[in-house]
Amino acid sequence: MCYNNSFAQQIAILKYDGGGDWYANPTALPNLIEFSNKSIKTAIKNNPETVSVTSTDIYNYPIVFMTGHGNVMFTDEAIENLRNYLISGGFLHISDNYGLDKFIRRELKKVFPKLDFKEIPYNHPIYHQSFNFESGVPKIHEHDGKPPQGFGLFYEGRLICFYDYEADLSDGWEDEEVHNDNYEIREKALKMGTNIIEYAFKN
Repeated sequence: MCYNNSFAQQIAILKYDGGGDWYANPTALPNLIEFSNKSIKTAIKNNPETVSVTSTDIYNYPIVFMTGHGNVMFTDEAIENLRNYLISGGFLHISDNYGLDKFIRRELKKVFPKLDFKEIPYNHPIYHQSFNFESGVPKIHEHDGKPPQGFGLFYEGRLICFYDYEADLSDGWEDEEVHNDNYEIREKALKMGTNIIEYAFKN
């Protein structure tokens, strides 16, 4: 993918239809950007952009982030645009804020009918960038007592989408007072988020 160089160090929040709260966790990405810039010396602009899943502006961003609690609905235009973005070098990180799972699995199947989410093995490079996570994605918030899992969509051998499930990474990126998470929990979330950014920028 040939990204616009002026946007090479920007990331974006993905806006989607269906009624789900795509705008959830407003302090999450700014905090992750600050942590990434300080810890691994990225030069990402402080304020993330918002990009519609139907917009060609999505090609300006090496990575887009998606979260929410509810329904997701991709139109035919969105399906085609997101598919083209991902197969041409883009990267999508989905963070399940609890309640997103059944909707995002349904809609991603429309984008890639022949691909299934696969659990990412612990030895995958995304867990071993600047920070090591020997047991995969860390658990940030408890919901159904299920273990945290990192799922991926692989296209021609390349990881194009990372989906954290039962982990709630993006909640861990938010300001401390939002969820009253302690520093250790928030640091784990921020380090894993930084790994995701680093991996997406490299691959």
